[in-house]
Amino acid sequence: MHSATTSTELPRPTAGDFYRINRGGGLFSEAISQRIGAALAVAAHRLGLSPTTLTIANLVLGLAASVSVVALWDRVAADELPAWSVGLIALIGWQVAYALDCADGQLARVTGRTSPSGARIDVLCDVAAQIALVTALSSVAVAQRPSTPVWLVAAFAGTWMVNLVTSVMQAGPNAASMVPSTSLPVRVVKLIRDYGAVITVAGLVLTLAPQWTVWLIAVFTLVNGGFLLASIAFTARAALR
Repeated sequence: MHSATTSTELPRPTAGDFYRINRGGGLFSEAISQRIGAALAVAAHRLGLSPTTLTIANLVLGLAASVSVVALWDRVAADELPAWSVGLIALIGWQVAYALDCADGQLARVTGRTSPSGARIDVLCDVAAQIALVTALSSVAVAQRPSTPVWLVAAFAGTWMVNLVTSVMQAGPNAASMVPSTSLPVRVVKLIRDYGAVITVAGLVLTLAPQWTVWLIAVFTLVNGGFLLASIAFTARAALR
């Protein structure tokens, strides 16, 4: 008498499984970047890639896009290359890099491969990629308008990191939001601080109207600087209670 044995395999996670545990990031990021990230997480899982591999890929691609802008923009200024060709490199490169940044966290959480070191390398790679992005935008602004004030470039670079710092601070159990409402009008207003939306606008400006880059960095400086001051006031009020 023969006994039949059956083996059961756990079903592979789907894009929906990965997307359900995304960490948001804003209206644009949830609708676009996190969904692309979920598809990338599925592919990475099937290939047996680790979350850190996606993190490094995010860094490499983000750096490559930004370095390309810096290296090639002199040729754009000399009319040797059309601005749209370099702008598209930035637009696509930054978007795919950010989607990989979304994917690494999804992959880590779904597969149970989260770790303190993984979280640290994720933040460090984000810092490096965003420094390169700021350098690229600043280089274009100065190339397009040599009279761009040095103080504006410095303020832009300094305040750009406000989003990253506050997002790291809000990752723990003591997270708080100045405007906790999740209504659609509020989320639309918050698009100005949604990283996915921000790099989309930046890439489109480089592609279609690079002469506006100096105004772009001025707006971002005002928004991020204003948010920093508001965050200080909000946190100080809570601390003094």
